[in-house]
Amino acid sequence: MIVWLIMICEVGFWVLLAAGLATRYLLKMPRLGMVLLLCEPLLEVVLLVVTAIDLKNGAAPDWKHGLAALYIGYTVGHGHRTVKWLDGHAAHRLAGGPPPPKAPQYGKARARHEGAIWLGTLIGGAVATVLLLCAMWYVGDDGDTSSLKAWMFGAWRAVGIHGLIALSYTLWPRKAPEPEPSALPARDPQDVPDLTVRRPGQNEEKV
Repeated sequence: MIVWLIMICEVGFWVLLAAGLATRYLLKMPRLGMVLLLCEPLLEVVLLVVTAIDLKNGAAPDWKHGLAALYIGYTVGHGHRTVKWLDGHAAHRLAGGPPPPKAPQYGKARARHEGAIWLGTLIGGAVATVLLLCAMWYVGDDGDTSSLKAWMFGAWRAVGIHGLIALSYTLWPRKAPEPEPSALPARDPQDVPDLTVRRPGQNEEKV
């Protein structure tokens, strides 16, 4: 049941997102569109409540509950960034707004950008950990919580790997490519012939 609910929440996330953006920019109803976008966090609340009820009814904690915790954590950490990115593209293509700024590609700006994305992953891992700890506390010592611990370990492993990738942009920043040299080599002015000076015998009429 929880797996199906996760799938429904995922589909519902994109359906509400598409409906909110279409209502906001195509139908010219920004308030209603914002209401639809704000309904998205309710999907995670429903998933959290159903997961808690499932555990309360005696279900053994397994991978389904861990997956639900990670899904909620990911939505909290990266959901706002995803909505903001898509909203910028929708405003540009549907409402004639300016094109959204592109992510920086080089130097410290790229490092800061990657660090901000990693911060979302860190927040998602922390949220998932809190939910998993609550589930383990709710089950108590009598239940088998090894699967929840495994999901917690997997969450922080993902945070660590992403952190190393983001750190690499700080330690080894990407450099912007150098401009390509001109096809014609530069020469000193005295080596360039002056075409305005008439040479002897040039353009002279034959008698």
